[in-house]
Amino acid sequence: ELRNQVNRQIKGGVHGLFPFGTNGEGYILSEAEKEQVLSIVIDETKGRVPVYAGTGCISTRDTIRQSGMAKSLGADVLSIITPSFAAASQNELYEHYRAVAEAVDLPIVMYNIPAHTGAALAPATVGKLADIKNIAGVKDSSGNFNNILQYIDATKGKDFAVLSGNDALILYTLMAGGKGGITAIANILPEIMVSIYQKYLAGDIEGAKEAQSSIAPIRDCFKY
Repeated sequence: ELRNQVNRQIKGGVHGLFPFGTNGEGYILSEAEKEQVLSIVIDETKGRVPVYAGTGCISTRDTIRQSGMAKSLGADVLSIITPSFAAASQNELYEHYRAVAEAVDLPIVMYNIPAHTGAALAPATVGKLADIKNIAGVKDSSGNFNNILQYIDATKGKDFAVLSGNDALILYTLMAGGKGGITAIANILPEIMVSIYQKYLAGDIEGAKEAQSSIAPIRDCFKY
């Protein structure tokens, strides 16, 4: 079934696959299960789109180990959520990401979701981390559009992608200078989510707005 879903997503037009996102069960899988899932996804994808592996753990040591596993299986990009539970300073967050970037030579997309981790990546920290060669982007799921704007401003002129992790903000992130989104609803409706990006690139802003607003009813279901 996992292979079926890989093909369904690619047929739907997605530009990448992201096993172990926070809308799935990645956080409760064993390391052996993660290796099995990731190997199946990479094998079935067959290089058609990049595979982003969610490898963030609470400790830097475990994150490096999981990231090394993902690289050995052939993942293209690492998505690394901020460490959770323990309150980390901005300097500690910087050192965490720097250590992983130095240990594993793959592009890294940082993942900011403070409501679930208790740690928030400040825009200044993101700007500093963007100077590290293989830290390629950040996904923001704070739900705060001003935070996305500050990330874009802090990384202006750098080879760095700011991505919306909030499905309601994908179009507006693109319009502000972001590069796209990593979307939960694409698990259900990949064609609609991809169309927001495609219509934006084609200059059809009204069409993109229609696609963006059409997902409101299903987003409301997530609240209950």
